[in-house]
Amino acid sequence: MTTFESLGLKEPILQGVLDLGFVTPTPIQEKAIPVLLGGDRDFVGLAQTGTGKTAAFGLPLLHQLDVKSKFPQGLILCPTRELCLQIVNDLKNFSKHLGDVNIVAVYGGANIGLQLRELKRGAHIVVATPGRLLDILERKAVNFDQVRYVVLDEADEMLNMGFQEDINSILSNTPEEKTTWLFSATMPQEVRRIAQKYMENPFELTVGGKNTGNVNIEHEYYVVRPREKYAALKRIVDFNPEIFGIIFTRTKIESQEIAESLIKDGYNADALHGDLTQQQRDKVMKRFRERSIQLLIATDVAARGIDVDSVTHVINYDLPDDVENYTHRSGRTGRAGRSGISIAIISGRDTGKIRQIERVIGKKFIKAEVPDGFAVCEKQLFGLVHRVHNVVVNEEQIDPYMERINEEFKDMSKEDLIKRFASLEFNEFLEYYQDAADLNVKEERRTPGDGNTMSSRGTGKFTRLFINLGSVDDFTRGDMLRFLCDSTGIRGNKIGRIDLKGVYSFFEVENDEVSKVYESFKKLDYNGRTVRIEASQDSQGGSGGGGGERRKSFSGRSAEGGFRKGWQGAGGEGGGSRGFREKREYGARPAFKGKK
Repeated sequence: MTTFESLGLKEPILQGVLDLGFVTPTPIQEKAIPVLLGGDRDFVGLAQTGTGKTAAFGLPLLHQLDVKSKFPQGLILCPTRELCLQIVNDLKNFSKHLGDVNIVAVYGGANIGLQLRELKRGAHIVVATPGRLLDILERKAVNFDQVRYVVLDEADEMLNMGFQEDINSILSNTPEEKTTWLFSATMPQEVRRIAQKYMENPFELTVGGKNTGNVNIEHEYYVVRPREKYAALKRIVDFNPEIFGIIFTRTKIESQEIAESLIKDGYNADALHGDLTQQQRDKVMKRFRERSIQLLIATDVAARGIDVDSVTHVINYDLPDDVENYTHRSGRTGRAGRSGISIAIISGRDTGKIRQIERVIGKKFIKAEVPDGFAVCEKQLFGLVHRVHNVVVNEEQIDPYMERINEEFKDMSKEDLIKRFASLEFNEFLEYYQDAADLNVKEERRTPGDGNTMSSRGTGKFTRLFINLGSVDDFTRGDMLRFLCDSTGIRGNKIGRIDLKGVYSFFEVENDEVSKVYESFKKLDYNGRTVRIEASQDSQGGSGGGGGERRKSFSGRSAEGGFRKGWQGAGGEGGGSRGFREKREYGARPAFKGKK
């Protein structure tokens, strides 16, 4: 068995690793670290999120440092501030016995003056998001002339977020004679081009298959009517009493609405999206890591870089527009060797996209049925029994009350006591789910081009498609129309509405021309980026508010199980349900409303 001690790391670094309780490296660490310790070869490492890539490049980078030289020797680029802070924290833990190592985080949404002062102190390693680092480079506040190592972490994510030009500008400020290490979960053509442009004969290491999902994750999908997605979401959550998960939505507004609805319906939930301040984001993430939040509702951009090992479920309330983003979403569970479940709640017309995702991740989805009311009640009852059986009894605190407790229950048999205790919490659930409707619908198998996504014109003639180009590529709607016509040979009157976004867009094309669009874009590049065309998810079905559907709180449970005396919705700085606050008193429950 390979151990960290056998990899050849310096003793102070090894001590830092052992202090954290790590003994055996993960597969990517075991294979990458010996290669990177050589220090003189470019490297491409492909592995899923949660497999330990930070240590795979962080430990060799620390091993190569000259601690006495107070200038940047290592530069790590990553897509988000959360991941930036996580990397810095890990490196500081690894290097605590190495001496006075200064590792500086540079990211947007924080005071740039403080970051500039940290850099002037003399940074050994700079960990940065591309946008903020460009700002600092323009101020000439940091000099990378002597950088020896550049690490591109989550390279596919950075490119998906539109950082191609930023990365080019940053790398132009580093020496040609440097070593570049690139780590990514997937290997689209854009990442391959970076490797070809900036690396010389890189050592390529793949742990698992390229663009595949984590083998520890099971994938399920539920087919429901769009208007019943929120009801299905709640029922799936109720069917998993110990769930600790992330719910992904497409938009910031939807994540906020779903979080507020869940909070009002008695769940420990909060939202994480780009409209929150850094202080609010930090507070939400702190509560999530501490498990005082059971459900985190997030957008793709906001969730990148989240590193919480114990997430049990990922729920796709909306499937991502870019199929490869599904890999990153599902990678938030099943981390550090644990198992996890990734769930998609879809309408019948989205089953084609499930097939696309299966091809990308190399795993089949299980078509699951939204549980009926009886199944949910049964699962909750035995979840309660399990928590009672495993509760830790504080003998010292409970002993003074035992005499009075025994006196109160002296006329009850063991069986009667158990029935009453279970009924106290269980009756409400039975009442709520009595005559609960069946939320499942039959799967409709469709293929791109059969009119599976209706035009906003309501005629049925048009199919709505996704394209991974947008305003960041300097497109206007007119430019996009000309680009589509020139690329496909389709006349402009065959193309309908164009919705231009930041790094992607949607456009409508007559059903008879859909196959021509797919064929035209099969091998087309735009400024070095592979152009991707996909069928868009239907926009009908409402937002996360749930149409007034309400759920009664069962046992006031926290994420760990157990009983909650009172809780606070994400008020104040936390975002979520701004200022919403609810204090539960024993026996006092809000009334039920809406569908089950």
